[in-house]
Amino acid sequence: MTKSKKPDQIVYNEDTERYDASLKPYATNVGAPAIQVTDNSTWKSRNIDKANKQIRTKYLELKAEYDKMMQELEYNTLVYNSRYSFEPIIGDTYHLYRDKADKPFLSIIAPSDCNFDYIGSFLLNSELIWKKVEV
Repeated sequence: MTKSKKPDQIVYNEDTERYDASLKPYATNVGAPAIQVTDNSTWKSRNIDKANKQIRTKYLELKAEYDKMMQELEYNTLVYNSRYSFEPIIGDTYHLYRDKADKPFLSIIAPSDCNFDYIGSFLLNSELIWKKVEV
């Protein structure tokens, strides 16, 4: 048994074996206007540029935040690995120096009061993270 092909103007769904021209979301008769695809390439390129700029800006913001966080991590590691013989108090500022053996040590003595190799000043915050401060 061979299936006969229906003419192009007849809308027949072979899956459901029904005529379903009235169910289509578009016109199906021969006199219907032609379906034309609009050229949206300028819209696409304009919006691609906008989207890419937004994504690039967000990336640069995140990268700057990441770099800042990594620098804080390095400072925090440097201070915690330094030598000190006291318990630092939260909220106080301490000064980091390098000794003659090039090893870091933490002190309460300000850089203006000594001649040590000064690295930087740090504040211990309430989250027990060392933050670099300017003195």
